[in-house]
This record gives sequence, structure tokens and C-alpha cells, in this order.
Amino acid sequence: MTSQQPPASHYIAGAYLDDAEGAAIPVIYPATGQEIARLHAATDAVIDKALAAAHAAQPAWAALSGTERGRILRKAADILRDRNHEMSVLETYDTGKPLSETLIADATSAADALEYFGGLAGALTGEHIQLPEGDFVYTRREALGVVLGIGAWNYPTQIAAWKAAPALACGNTMVMKPSETTPLCTLKLAEILTEAGAPPGVFNVVQGYGPEAAKMLEDPRIAKVSLTGSVPTGLKVYQSAAAGMKHATLELGGKSPLVIFDDADLDSAVSAAINGNFYSTGQICSNSTRVFVQSGIKQAFLDRLTTRMKDVVIGDPLDQATTLGPMVSERQLSITLDYIEKGKAEGARLVTGGERHEQEGFWIAPAVFADVADDMTIAREEIFGPVMSVLDFETEDEVLARANATQFGLAAGVFTQDLTRAHRMAAGFQAGTCYINAFNLTPVEAPFGGMKMSGMGRENSKAAIEHYSQLKSVYVGLNPTEAPF
Repeated sequence: MTSQQPPASHYIAGAYLDDAEGAAIPVIYPATGQEIARLHAATDAVIDKALAAAHAAQPAWAALSGTERGRILRKAADILRDRNHEMSVLETYDTGKPLSETLIADATSAADALEYFGGLAGALTGEHIQLPEGDFVYTRREALGVVLGIGAWNYPTQIAAWKAAPALACGNTMVMKPSETTPLCTLKLAEILTEAGAPPGVFNVVQGYGPEAAKMLEDPRIAKVSLTGSVPTGLKVYQSAAAGMKHATLELGGKSPLVIFDDADLDSAVSAAINGNFYSTGQICSNSTRVFVQSGIKQAFLDRLTTRMKDVVIGDPLDQATTLGPMVSERQLSITLDYIEKGKAEGARLVTGGERHEQEGFWIAPAVFADVADDMTIAREEIFGPVMSVLDFETEDEVLARANATQFGLAAGVFTQDLTRAHRMAAGFQAGTCYINAFNLTPVEAPFGGMKMSGMGRENSKAAIEHYSQLKSVYVGLNPTEAPF
């Protein structure tokens, strides 16, 4: 097995740092189940060094012009694109996702974010508000301070850049804690930012588990937290942030509906359902895991889907012919298999897949369930694995009500050739990101985030600037000041 051991566990103040006293973090390659690196969780001393470095670097970083900060971010984007293959291979080792995916969806998305916010940084300005008698108010958009990023394991490079790019563009510094399951890629992003000219302490990486993240969030030097994770984790993070009146962006889980009407382009709808359930082996928070199919085309949809599923290539993730990799961990595989058993026990019909592959690593055949009812466990709870639930519906009003009958509200999609119906559905969905005749596309130019229990705040686009900065109003009086006494 190829070792992917980094120089050290943490990256602080522009250099690698380690402390072997920290708890071990074994890095497991999902395709084989073998350890490919071993890191250490941060000790209290490491955490303090990271926070101190970020806190010390922030005033000078914020004092640069937005154009100067943006130039560094754009250079980092160029470096990241130049090293896309190297970063994609590392992402595959980190996550198990096939190289055919990581080459086009991970470091490239991170580079897009760095480039976009690098270009936007110089355009961050305030507003002039004219008042009677010559007085006026102007506003300043200012950094928050030190931002804590807490990442998920499904898109480590992308998630780190989606958080760092707007944070750094606004003049904040960052301490990023990747998921302990996928800790490698973020270290490389830190190297690249340093190479691009980011001063020491502007972007730091601290490894650890939940307790290490909690210690950092509770520290008064942290002004904001940005989390990508589950709803239970999000609730804990939000409670801790609220205790210190800290800003928070939470991108949490989902149980997103994809509604397919009988006039839909069937091949496109099937493709969207495949991508929305099995891309990244189903480990995407916005996945369309509830596929509502109008009854008139139910059998045609299932027939076409079953035929297409025969073309899946499950194999070596480093082989670009592979289209489906393993799950990220033994734990996540066990959770998914348990949900498949619940689906069968509660009466859903398993159309295809669902079995574990008897080989080393964490492999599973993607599962499709039909005849799924709204109250079944697989239709209500987030699985985070390659499990599609197909549900029947008759009318537009009915399916919209059922699609919204969930605590989640991350994404939703509709396939139809009826333009007015498409926009009615998009308006009616209770979800932060909606799609018409598409699904799970997340360009950096568009806001991304959820409603209800799927989170708060937005990532990407100009909207992210609102969540990584604060406004100051300055009243300028040009007239004598009077008082009643």
C-alpha cells in the first residue's frame, strides 16, 4: 500500500507542526481498509499555537487591500489547477471516491472558489447614504476576526476552500479542522496558500476529533464557525456558538426530493436520479434520496434505471474507468447496510443492489428501492450512502406537500417540460437550493445552503460575503450639534 504520510499532522503559521502526545488519527484507504498514514489530534498546546497564530496574523491581513488579498487567492487557484491530478489522487486516497470523479469535482471546485472570491475581494465596498442638511452615513464592510472551519469527510478539498475563500477575501484568518476521517487534503491546500503568498497564520490546519473542535469553538479568539456536517453536530455547534454570541454558518444534512412528472425527458431524469443518489457513492448532503415519480411513468422509469445501473463500474478508484468507489469507512458502510435491512423489513421492494461486496475495503452495490412509503425509515432519515427510494405520486399538489413533509430543506428538484409547473414547484419547495431539469450542480457563482434543519447561512456567491463580514455604519455630522439643555 502506498503511504500518504504528510510531513506532520498540523499546519500552523506557515509550517508543519506535530505533537505525538495527541490521540492517534489513523488514515484508512477505503478501497482496501488498510492504513496509509497516521496523524495526531491536536493537544492543548497545538490548539493554542494555531489560535495565537491566526489571531496575530489577522490585523495585518485585514489591513491589506482587497485587491492584494485577492491576488493571493487567485494565485492559489492557479497552483491548485496546475496540481489537479496530484490533488485528485490524494483526494481519492483520502475519501475512496473514484479518480474519474475527483479529477473534475474536487480540487477544480476548490480552485473555482479561490478564483471567484479572489476576484471579488477588491470589489468589497461600503455604501454612501445622503441625509438632509448635508449630513451623511457611510458603511464599512469589515472582517469578523478568526474563523473556525469544521469540515466533513465527503469533499475535504472543496469544503476547505469553500470556507477559506470568502473568509480570507473579507480579511479574516482561519483555523480549519478537517474531518478526522479525511485529514490529508486540507494540509496540501494550506501548503498551496503559503506558496501563493498568504502570510504565516492566515490559514492554519488543526487535526482532531469532536473535543478538539469544541475547545477551539469555545475560545474567545474565535469570532465565527463554519460547519459542514450532520444535524446533531450542527445543533451542538450552534449552541456553543450562541453561548459566545459568535457568528455561524451551518451546512447540514438533507433528505432532498426529486419530483419527476410524466412529461419529463426520461433519460435526463434517470441521469439526474443516478447522479443525485450514487455520485460519490451516495455520500453527498444534498442528494435526491426521495425520488417521486408520477405513476404513469413509474414502470418506464424503473426499467430505464435498472438498465442503466448495469453499466456501473465498481473497481479500483485509481482506475479512471471506475465510476463507483467504496464508502468512506466501515462505520458508514454498516450504517448504510442497516438502513437497507430496515427498508426491506418495512415493506419497500429492493429492485437492485444493496449487498456488500466480499472483498477488502468498504464496498457496496448501489441500492434502488421501489414502492417506498413516506413513513418508512429510508424515506425519512438521512442515510448518506448509495440508497435510492422511489415513491409514486399522482398530482402536483399532492407531491409538493409530500416533498415538503420533512425536517430537512437543503435541496429539491423537478423534471418537467411544463415551464409554469416547473416554476410553481420551485417556488413551493421548502429548500434552499432548487433545480429545474437538473440536480446537484453547485457553481461557485450561486448561493448554496439550506432551510429548516438543513442549516443556516449561505456558501458561495456574493451572498457568502454577508456571512464572513460585518457592517459598520459611520454617521458624519456637518452641522452644529444641539442639545435641549
